[in-house]
Amino acid sequence: MDALDTSKSLDEELYSRQLYVLGLPAMERLREAKVLLSGLQGLGAEVAKNLVLMGVGSLTLHDPHPTCWSDLAAQCFLSEEDLASSRAEASQKRVAKLNSDVQVCVHTGNITEDLLLKFQVVVLTSSNLEEQLKVGSFCHKHGVCFLVADTQGLVGQLFCDFGAHFIVQDPAEGEPLTAAILHVSQGSPGILTLRKEADARHFRDGDLVTFSGIEGMVELNGCAARPICVRENGTLEIGDTTTFSCYLRGGTVTEVRRPKTVSHEPLDTALSQPRVVALSPQEVHRAHCLHQAFRALHKFQHLRGRPPQPWDPADAEMVVGLAQALEPLRGTDREPLQEPLDEALIRTVALSSAGGLSPMATMLGAVAAQEVLKAVSRKFMPLDQWLYFDALDCLPEDGKLLPCPEDCAPRGCRYDGQIAVFGAGFQERLSHQHYLLVGAGAIGCELLKGFALVGLGTSGSGGVTVADMDHIERSNLSRQFLFEPQDIGRPKAEVAAEAARRLNSDLQVTSFTSPMDPTTEHIYGDKFFSRVDGVAAALDSFQARHYVATRCTHYLKPLLEAGTQGTHGSASVFMPHVTENYRAPAGVTESEDAPYAICTVRHFPSTVEHTLQWARDEFEGLFRLSAEAINRHQQALTSLADRGGPQLQPLLHVVLGVLRQRPQTWQDCVLWALGHWQRCFHSGIMQLLRQHPPDKVLKDGTRFWSSPKQCPQPLEFDPSQDTHLLYVLAAANLYAQMHRLPGSQDQRALREMLESLPLPELLHQDPIFSSDLASTELDPEQVQRQRAALQDWSRGSPLEPLKFEKGDNSNFHVDFVTAAASLRAQNYGIPPANRTQSKRIVGQIIPAIATTTAAVAGLVVLELFKVVGGPQPRTAFRHSYLHLAENYCSRYVPCAPAIQTFRHLTWTCWDRLKVPAGQPERTLGSLLAHLQEQHGLRVTMLLQGPALLYSAGWPPGERAQLLPLRVTELVQQVTGWIPEPGQ
Repeated sequence: MDALDTSKSLDEELYSRQLYVLGLPAMERLREAKVLLSGLQGLGAEVAKNLVLMGVGSLTLHDPHPTCWSDLAAQCFLSEEDLASSRAEASQKRVAKLNSDVQVCVHTGNITEDLLLKFQVVVLTSSNLEEQLKVGSFCHKHGVCFLVADTQGLVGQLFCDFGAHFIVQDPAEGEPLTAAILHVSQGSPGILTLRKEADARHFRDGDLVTFSGIEGMVELNGCAARPICVRENGTLEIGDTTTFSCYLRGGTVTEVRRPKTVSHEPLDTALSQPRVVALSPQEVHRAHCLHQAFRALHKFQHLRGRPPQPWDPADAEMVVGLAQALEPLRGTDREPLQEPLDEALIRTVALSSAGGLSPMATMLGAVAAQEVLKAVSRKFMPLDQWLYFDALDCLPEDGKLLPCPEDCAPRGCRYDGQIAVFGAGFQERLSHQHYLLVGAGAIGCELLKGFALVGLGTSGSGGVTVADMDHIERSNLSRQFLFEPQDIGRPKAEVAAEAARRLNSDLQVTSFTSPMDPTTEHIYGDKFFSRVDGVAAALDSFQARHYVATRCTHYLKPLLEAGTQGTHGSASVFMPHVTENYRAPAGVTESEDAPYAICTVRHFPSTVEHTLQWARDEFEGLFRLSAEAINRHQQALTSLADRGGPQLQPLLHVVLGVLRQRPQTWQDCVLWALGHWQRCFHSGIMQLLRQHPPDKVLKDGTRFWSSPKQCPQPLEFDPSQDTHLLYVLAAANLYAQMHRLPGSQDQRALREMLESLPLPELLHQDPIFSSDLASTELDPEQVQRQRAALQDWSRGSPLEPLKFEKGDNSNFHVDFVTAAASLRAQNYGIPPANRTQSKRIVGQIIPAIATTTAAVAGLVVLELFKVVGGPQPRTAFRHSYLHLAENYCSRYVPCAPAIQTFRHLTWTCWDRLKVPAGQPERTLGSLLAHLQEQHGLRVTMLLQGPALLYSAGWPPGERAQLLPLRVTELVQQVTGWIPEPGQ
């Protein structure tokens, strides 16, 4: 094996979403890691896929066993052409294609002690207990992190041993908490009050914090980390401040993350004294029973030389007997646990254990890969130490409907692993289903892979339709594994469909590149949905999810839905007449795109988001809108004051700044940037304070500058301060780009230039900010000056409007926004965002990682099994929520649909009141009469969507004119809608 080359710099564009989950230090450690993965059936393939997508340094694959038919139901890197070939060797090239930065190689020999010492992490899948104990003991002794992962049908197992003294450098997700300080009292303990917009609930008792930027009580600034206690009213106790100076204003409290030490037992000890991850005593007991079931299955394999046969009662009873014969498990106190063995559970596990299922491999492979990441990056707390996951709820609750051995026998086909669990009859139903997949992003690709492997839509009228309007970007490649570098720029839906066909040539998949929204209901209408059996939504906004959900409710179609943010994920199922329908979190659809109040952003910011929005608006006004406006008006010099003047004048005002003529040199651009710095962060603030002095009191006696308004402080320009320098550097370069002039990245030369330049005199004070467009009318002299300037500007080539682009780290766009927002935050005493945080917030980047994406996709496909399997009670379905960073997974039964009542009628959101259309079609009068006679309902108002078709409150003459109209005529007359034939 070649040595790993880690000299290449991190590709931030490729890993942009993942960097917001892990942070740069953890990402760098991941890129240096060496991992050995033994076992390349479905579960091992999923672990490999996730590790390579995430950018592990090197991955060595080991599995000399030949590919067989049962592998193909869950292994996404193998095909019929690979039968009888070594799994590892057949998978290597396809795994390596996922990420050219990762070294993927194959070890063909035995696993020896010398081999194990070359790796930081060793993962065993599909291994026997003897090998697990041997490898685990050696790894524990020599400080190699060790994992065991396995699936048996609908049950999965994961074990972690990271050694007796494993240090987690950063246990939590996201950046350390920061909050702005309103007041700190002198006393023992001192009480810290946060500003109104801060939320103390995010702090926890015992958290360590430090302080910065406090005026007055300066003893706290940079002090050693102090433990806090969160009080009921949200204030924080921070220790003794009795002898400190009196607090005046400002400051930030920041969480200090502490490394944590984890102690794991070796596998031989953990087998008899298992520490399991579970949310309740009931789950602990179930996990213990599953633990014994896996031990019994290993024993059966050892005795019989084979696993139990699919749904074979005799084999299952033998497994139950072997589990009963095991010594009782012991607790951490080494005393035997007094727990009954759930024989029915172990019997069901044994009956269904022969199969290999894609969604189980996907789910367990995601969690296992996340644990490998924790081991090498030392980010997040690892599992302690066993995790058991089962989806036995996919089986029919009625025992009479369970499969029989004959129906589950191997067929010599790619679905044998799945048939062993659910039977051939279920496989046939699955193949005739037609599903709509909305979204071909990261989750969409995982779902499409799952659909291809399980055989959804492979026969007859079955199929999968993929709808996505987006095109592939480079940042997609670290999570959307169906895409390759040569696909960048192509439609996601088309590429995903092509890749899915390569996974399973029988998959009948089509792609749509039209968005699914109210403008395309002529595409995704009655005819389209009449051919669809269900919908899977993989969308990244609640607004889009809500729309798709309303269509599913309208057409009475099952909806499978998933979403992620960082290591948080959710998967849900919504069944007509069985569960509630989808509802977005309260207020989310309205607030997703809602802007902040203009006056707040311009003059009264109180959060870092306000400062970033202001900086983003500055960018638009200075470098795009002004250039576009000047270009439009270059040929209209004489009409400047009359035609377009009110909009153009403020734009010209800021783009001219302190200059009297179009810039010609880099120094001109620097002078403009320095003048604009002075306008925004000093003079503008001084002007605001003249209008609203710090001691201003309102008529009701309250202070004008009271929370959430923060009284600003003007800044004094200092080229020795990095943020001041960065602002001028970025602003001057953008100004130069806009004027098609060469810029400069030489910070030392710029600092020397700024030290020699006097602060420019501001010719005019209004408007304060570039975002104050059209807020101030200029006097005739100012208009004349702008006319002359515009004439000078027009002599050169047109300006270059700059479109904000977050993905290019060399274009100064994010640098400008970061520096401008940071300076703005300093004005108002707000904790600033660093460049990474600024890029995420302004670019609306959702943190994402391959492991969470895969996990929720696996959970969705498990629910698909239930939907396709036939009528199921509500108790069979599961909503799921997981947080991989904190080893949390909750699965719960969905709520029933809410029942509405009116007089004698009861209904839910899924019910319809059907009225025969009649031949010929009935009129409005006939419809109203039918509802009155058949249902006792006197209609006072009739609507189609928002359109009012009829009202009992209208004048009698107007109503009389409408009653003879056919219903479709009435709808067409009111809405303009033209029905298709048969509607």
